[in-house]
Amino acid sequence: MNFLFVADPLELFKIYKDTTFSMMREAQRRGHRIAACVPQDLNWQRGRPVTAVVREIVLGADKNAWFRTEATHEVALHEYDAVLMRKDPPFDAEYIYATHLLEQAEREGATVVNKPRALRDHPEKLAIMEFAEHTTPTLVTRSADAVRAFHAEHQDIILKPLDGMGGMGIFRVKADGLNLGSITETLNKNGAQTIMVQRFVPDIVKGDKRVLVIGGKPVPYSLARIPQGTEVRGNLAAGGLGVAQPLTKEDLAIAEAIGPVLAARGLLLIGLDVIGGSLTEINVTSPTCFQEITDQTGFDVPAMFIDALEASIKA
Repeated sequence: MNFLFVADPLELFKIYKDTTFSMMREAQRRGHRIAACVPQDLNWQRGRPVTAVVREIVLGADKNAWFRTEATHEVALHEYDAVLMRKDPPFDAEYIYATHLLEQAEREGATVVNKPRALRDHPEKLAIMEFAEHTTPTLVTRSADAVRAFHAEHQDIILKPLDGMGGMGIFRVKADGLNLGSITETLNKNGAQTIMVQRFVPDIVKGDKRVLVIGGKPVPYSLARIPQGTEVRGNLAAGGLGVAQPLTKEDLAIAEAIGPVLAARGLLLIGLDVIGGSLTEINVTSPTCFQEITDQTGFDVPAMFIDALEASIKA
């Protein structure tokens, strides 16, 4: 099969931990051909299909030169067996425009994973609203008064922007309310932007667990991202320590409740963030942690993903 990965520039990959790289490596191991492009390479013109200027690549063993480009040319997306949208956030206007181009490619016969409409319909912070029974108390608002009332009720809270990634822009405010007004003004731009506020979950000290669900089925291990030192954020990008561990009963219950629902909507791969048995986010754009779980447990997450991808194409 031929796979096209729409991702960040290959030169920026950190292959020792990059999930997209692990997908590529497993696909090539099975004999599939690989191409890559960035969203900027997507084009549409009336009377023509959606195309991209792509790099046909082959992976090698050299960590410093881990791929070589065999050819660069313009290709219609529907000529690939699957197009994998793996662009990292931010989920901004350009990301949304890319999903519209990919959706047009779908109308022309392309298979796109994850499905572009589903990517738009499930923003990673707000998607939890549909599954509120699994979440910690949460508020979505522009109102500073609503934030103050939420803090008065719950005393210890987390505030975060809706478009953040990797722990960016996350603040904790304890019972003393220190700097609550200033933090709220900073995040909501004096009422111009919507933010999310959640009751602080003390079990964060045990890790912010990434639970992967592939084709509606949970990977049997999570990656608990444990905050270090005085840091409240467990995100690996914020210095958290990643520790793979078997799913708990609570993790499994959440994954089994949400996974099949979102898989049926075209989300082949999702990453659930779970703290202390509470769902905090649903990651759909480019969920990670394949390599960390595989390296620590021996469970081959990339193989599970490519199995599911191949099955979805043949279905």
